[in-house]
Amino acid sequence: MRAEEVRTILESLDKRPSKRLGQHFLLDERVISRQVELAGLGPGDVVLEVGPGIGNLTDAILATGAKVVAVEADGSFSRFLKRRFGERVRLVNGDAVSAFLPEFQKVVSNLPYQISSPITFRLLEIGFEKAVLMVQREFAERMTARPGTRDYGRLSVGVYYRAHCEIAMNVPRSAFWPQPKVDSSVVVLTPRRPSFSVADEKVFYDVTKAIFSHRRKKVMNALAVDPSSRGYFAGAADTPGFGGLPNASKRAEQLTPEEIGELSDAFLDLVSSLRRTA
Repeated sequence: MRAEEVRTILESLDKRPSKRLGQHFLLDERVISRQVELAGLGPGDVVLEVGPGIGNLTDAILATGAKVVAVEADGSFSRFLKRRFGERVRLVNGDAVSAFLPEFQKVVSNLPYQISSPITFRLLEIGFEKAVLMVQREFAERMTARPGTRDYGRLSVGVYYRAHCEIAMNVPRSAFWPQPKVDSSVVVLTPRRPSFSVADEKVFYDVTKAIFSHRRKKVMNALAVDPSSRGYFAGAADTPGFGGLPNASKRAEQLTPEEIGELSDAFLDLVSSLRRTA
């Protein structure tokens, strides 16, 4: 679809693309075809699409024989999609971060940039067979970053714990109308069992958040000041001794996800010990 065609549709809806909702319309049909190909879709698949807009990707998904659950926050686009696809699409008008999501097996979506992080973690929590997601290129690089690199952080650890993630293709901003200020990437997420175990996943995520929120500090100092970790010691009789934790003198980006898991288990042991003496 050309930009002129998108403009015509928007004019018929008396709409302009919303920056607040991150509305950029993918024009390159080759990219759309590749997204569908990467997902390996066919009859029997139920596919979640977040932010379908005017339905160009939706149409390509339906062409494979798959069923579509489309979650669209914009009421005007929801009504347009209903007219365009009728009962072929199960439509949810709401925010995909908080709305009820019907059952699905796969995800193929061009995610609005501003919800990329919360919706990715929600999807990983819910579970799926495969997800093909268009995200901001910088976000994709952080999803796949390795320890010791500039992009390695909380997102990298959280995604690694839940899934295998790879960047399948990079997409220039010129492929969209209106053009965003950044380039995009298509990532493929395949859930897997964690390669390491932790005693408490909430503690693992809270410790990860704490140490990467203060990445210039040593781990023991980050845990001592961040609310995500300090809250565990409310009412404790003694001041926590973070210096005895594994890799306490290193910084967050130096630790592998496995080492952060070991740290979180030791942190939980310390919490339990101090609570017993409170």
